[in-house]
Amino acid sequence: MKQLSDDFAAHLNGQATTLANCWRLTRRDGVILGFTDHDQPLTIDGVTYAASTGLTASQVVSSADLSTGGGDVSGALASAAITEADIAAGRYDGATIDVFVFNWADTTQFLQVRSGLIGEVTRQDQAFVAEVRSLATALEQERGRIYQHLCDADFGDHRCGIDLTQPTMHGTGVVIAANSPTQVVASGLSGFVAGWFSRGLLTFTGGANPGSAVEVKLHTAAATGATLEFWQPAPNPILANDTFTVTAGCDKLIDTCAQRFNNAINFRGFPHIPGSDYLLSNPGLVAQPNDGTALVTS
Repeated sequence: MKQLSDDFAAHLNGQATTLANCWRLTRRDGVILGFTDHDQPLTIDGVTYAASTGLTASQVVSSADLSTGGGDVSGALASAAITEADIAAGRYDGATIDVFVFNWADTTQFLQVRSGLIGEVTRQDQAFVAEVRSLATALEQERGRIYQHLCDADFGDHRCGIDLTQPTMHGTGVVIAANSPTQVVASGLSGFVAGWFSRGLLTFTGGANPGSAVEVKLHTAAATGATLEFWQPAPNPILANDTFTVTAGCDKLIDTCAQRFNNAINFRGFPHIPGSDYLLSNPGLVAQPNDGTALVTS
């Protein structure tokens, strides 16, 4: 049960109230934004809640069990605080949102209604809609390790052990031409074999996307330059002469780990677990009856 201060409780029990809804949005990069449905900005604890420019909330759904609930918030991309470039760059992915009810005449009187996480963000017609997930979302996330054939370490992390700062593990390049929003031809990578950067990470250092990163889907090499295809487009258009750095990639297979990176000792998968392919390799043997005789279909 939420507790109210005596002053705020008295205000709510009065004949007239001066209430305003406020949303405090905290991005993962530490940027804090405030929004309110009041007709004037409110400054509370050093955070300025902009009036009538940021968010509009939908109905919030909650349940008595621990299943994920939530709602939506929407707004116009014309707001100076929320830009299309920031949304496209993923700066709001996983952001936390806190919802308050304030007495705008005395901002020491307030109630925190709920907290949540920003989920999927969609954009259309110069507006956005962000899914707000309850904190119970964390209970749906996988924890611990999973028995699987593929390595479950992130390439280059402390469990993997590969040092991506080594000259052989990363390259710098310059975009020669952008064939599409998800494919570029670049110079500067001639010293690397085709496929070396497949599943790697490309980070722009110049142009319209500085600091933004995209995952490389496929890396091919030719005399005219290296072709890099991405899983998703960059936040802003890629142009010739844009600069970037790109790290090597790994397909998480034991053969790749051993032969390409000589790192099998740190492989974090279970490549010898029998799978469906093992069962299908013996299709005649279906089951073993309790009497010890084999049940054979052919």
